[in-house]
Amino acid sequence: MSRVFAREERIINAQPEKVYAILSDYKVQRPKLLTPNFFDYTVEKGGKGSGTIISYLLRAANRERVYRMHVDEAVRGSVLTESDDNSSLITTWSLAPLNNGSKTRVRVTSEWDGATGVKGFFERTFAPLGLKRIYGSMLDSLSGLLGVSDEEVTAVQGEEYSPGNNATAFLVIFAAVVGTAIAISYIQKSQRS
Repeated sequence: MSRVFAREERIINAQPEKVYAILSDYKVQRPKLLTPNFFDYTVEKGGKGSGTIISYLLRAANRERVYRMHVDEAVRGSVLTESDDNSSLITTWSLAPLNNGSKTRVRVTSEWDGATGVKGFFERTFAPLGLKRIYGSMLDSLSGLLGVSDEEVTAVQGEEYSPGNNATAFLVIFAAVVGTAIAISYIQKSQRS
């Protein structure tokens, strides 16, 4: 089993405390950042910062999964963690002040224990791409909610991620995997002869 990582970040032209106020408000502000990939978003407990429990269904790449996340303010004012009850998934939102606090670097990172074998290969290859796109849209929405711009390359807001968005990359990787499997099979047959 290996760890799978997905990360996206932006430099947002707003003070860290303003950014944090939106990110830590799971009841009113956070739903405004969600992409069409999120369904049945519910605040089960709390709603602001540590102790909040949220649940939702995430649909991406023709797969869907229910999450029940516990929120912790690992570093009050700059780091929020969301840990899933039913898996090893941990999502971390980190804020770092820039330009004497007039800008904020916002980084969102998710990590979890991935599958093994071929399934694990595809998970490590495609899940981070999908999450990166989803997080890019959420960060774009965060900038929009603050009424400011960001300084990084942005994702297309509001688009649901699907494998078709990366069809070329998928086909190249798929061809490489099939080619490798055929080569290994041929080598094994020739060694038996």
